[in-house]
Formats: sequence, C-alpha cells, structure tokens
Amino acid sequence: MDLNHYLEKLKNCPCGREHTFDTEIVEIGSGLVHQVGKILSDAGFPKEILLVADQNTLKAADGILESLAEGGFQVKQLIYENMIHARVEQVREVEALMADVGGVISVGSGSLNDICRVATYELKKEYCIFATAPSMDGFASDTAPIIENNFKSSWQAAQPRIIIGDTAILAKAPAILKSSGFGDMIAKYIGLVDWNVANILIDEYYCENIAAITQEATDRIFALADRIVPESEEAAGAVMEALVMTGLAMKLAGCSRPASGAEHVVSHYLECHKVIKGIWPDYHGRKVGVATVYCNKIYRNLADRFETITCTADPTDWEDVYAHYDPKMHEEVKKLNEPTITDLVDPKKLEEKWPEIRQIIYKYLPDNDTLMKAMKTAGAPTTPEEVGCSPEFMADAMRYHPYMRYRLLITRLLPMMGLDPMDYID
Repeated sequence: MDLNHYLEKLKNCPCGREHTFDTEIVEIGSGLVHQVGKILSDAGFPKEILLVADQNTLKAADGILESLAEGGFQVKQLIYENMIHARVEQVREVEALMADVGGVISVGSGSLNDICRVATYELKKEYCIFATAPSMDGFASDTAPIIENNFKSSWQAAQPRIIIGDTAILAKAPAILKSSGFGDMIAKYIGLVDWNVANILIDEYYCENIAAITQEATDRIFALADRIVPESEEAAGAVMEALVMTGLAMKLAGCSRPASGAEHVVSHYLECHKVIKGIWPDYHGRKVGVATVYCNKIYRNLADRFETITCTADPTDWEDVYAHYDPKMHEEVKKLNEPTITDLVDPKKLEEKWPEIRQIIYKYLPDNDTLMKAMKTAGAPTTPEEVGCSPEFMADAMRYHPYMRYRLLITRLLPMMGLDPMDYID
C-alpha cells in the first residue's frame, strides 16, 4: 500500500488539523510469510523480538519462525492455547516478557493484536503485526478494546510500524473469521452517520476527507460480498487493505469515530454482559454485523417515518438504566454519565436539524433489503440467535448500550425524541 498517497491527499486539509500516522510499511501479497524476516530486516526492525501468537495462528503462519531466523532475528515466544478475550491480565503478561527485546511481532488478529498494541505503547517498543485472518479493523488503529474488571473500554495503543498480510493465508482463514471482517467493515456506514450527527448537534470534530476514506473502503467491501466466503486471494487482500485503511482513518482523525458508531457499542454491551458470566460472546465482527442490521433498520425507518420530530430534555430513567447493568459495572457506567452526553444537546436544535439528519441517513445507509442480502451473501449473521443472543437480550442491548460511552449516537437521542428503538426494527 502507498501510504504516502493518503498523507499527500490530506495535506492542508480543510478541517484545519494536521493528519499523520505512525505506520510506515503495509505489505499485502501472496507468499509473504516466507519474506517476513527480510521485510523486518530491511526496515531496520530490532533483532531481539517477542513473538506473540496462539496455537491456531502460529499454525496458520507456518514458516514464519524459519523466515525470522533467516533474517537474523532472536525470537522469544509467548504462545497462548487460544486467545479469545483481550484482557488487561494478558497485556501485563506480554509486558513482563519485553524487558530484553526491542520489538514485538503479533501473529494473528483480534485479541492478540489488541494486547500487543497496548503493551508496546506502554513500554515504548516497536511493533509489527502479521495478520492471519481479515477479521477486524484494529490492525492499524491506535486504540484497542481491553477488558478490565469485566468492562470493555478503549485503551491507548501503539500503531504498528509494520503490517504484513499474506493473502494465501488470509484467503484460507475460516469463513467465520472472514465474515466477521465483513461485518466489522459494513458497520462503518453507521459510524459515519453518528459522526456526522455529533458534528451537527454538538460541534464535535469532523473531517470530510477522512470520512471519505472510510466510505471508499466500505463501499469496496460491500461490492465484494459474494467473494468473502470463497478462498479468493484477491478478495482477502481487498478486505485486509480496507480494514487497514479504517484503522489508519482512526489515527488520522485522532478518534475512533471514522470506524465505529452505535453498532460497536451494542457489541460491547453484549460482550460485557456475557463475559461477566463467563460466557464466550462470539467474534467481535459477527456481533457488530448483527448490531449494524438492527441500527440500519432503526435509522432508516426513523428517517422514512418522521419528517419532523418533537423533542424534550433527556428524560432518561437512571434507575431503569442501572437495572440493566450488572452491579459490577455500575461504577464504570456512572463515570461515563456524570455528566451524560445529552446534556450538550439542545432539544430545539435537534428538532431543527432533523431534516438534515434524515439526509445524512439516506446518504450513507443502504436500504434494509440491500444490506440483508449483502450480509447473507457474505456469510455474515443477521440475527441475534446466530451470535448466541436471545431477542430479549438484543432488545436490552439496543435500548441501554448508549450509556456505556460518553458519545453522542442517534440511539442515545431516542429518549429525547420519546421513541423506543425496538418499535423501528421491522
């Protein structure tokens, strides 16, 4: 990928900010597992490194240890049996092995990447990710979702200096992981709507050029829905590139807005409530995809059915909100809602801006039938049952997820509009 191309396009950006990122090299191509040592060596990556993987990802990346040895690297290994959750405890395990290394290479995706990005940020070490599945959008992000005290929140993390994706390996990744990546990408449409709305209502920072990067990447993946499940190297490479670009967009914007909106918070609600009970909550992108289907229906139906709205100051029943969170989560939720984000929203301004919000919804969101067809074609789940959730649990998630973030979302505005989101998912 030509990273300088994007930086050149963003020079003297009308948004008034200088856009930069730390990633220097992104190599996506066939057979790269056998060139990892050369790529890192040519880039001047430290020769003493820690390799972090699990049994599944290391097997998928067969040949990487030999390639690193050929490149003259001294490799210490931390191999998990099966990394499912990115917890603060695993971050500390990685950090405990980093004193005598200059860099870390994570072999895998998702949670392995997340714990390594946080660890390398905190200890100021160089970082490389070798992706084994195009399953999530955090490859190039500088924040990572980490679970601490059963609550999932975004932590500051290092952007990898080098990202490598072998399309032969990515294409052979389990279909469930590839469809997870598809779900994580399609979610960007909701994120772009929520970001625009926050800019209009509370003057939150927004950059049209960065939004365009995300939309371009998402449109490209949407068009590849029928090639996600087959073992197509071209499609796997395209998805990987798009996932990297949305991660870079987050760094360029200095926030996660270009890549996540209400749908990601819904996923975090589902995950936290399951993790606290010791239940594995399915892959992130699969849950995000289902949440995207719900949010898309709600947003499109609101736009279709209401040309005008009548709003009041936020009437949230806080006792009701806390009744839908485990007591162990109450302290974190309170921190995020004292003050709460809707304190910044003028009800009259929301009424006045509603016609503009409707147009934003129509600009970014596909119609519901088109979205459902694409999701099913890509093998991505569209119902809560497919990700191990009951319809009732999903309904709770749609009503109560906004209180997990100090972030303006359309779903957080619904109490001010006197509307229940579950009335608009048909």
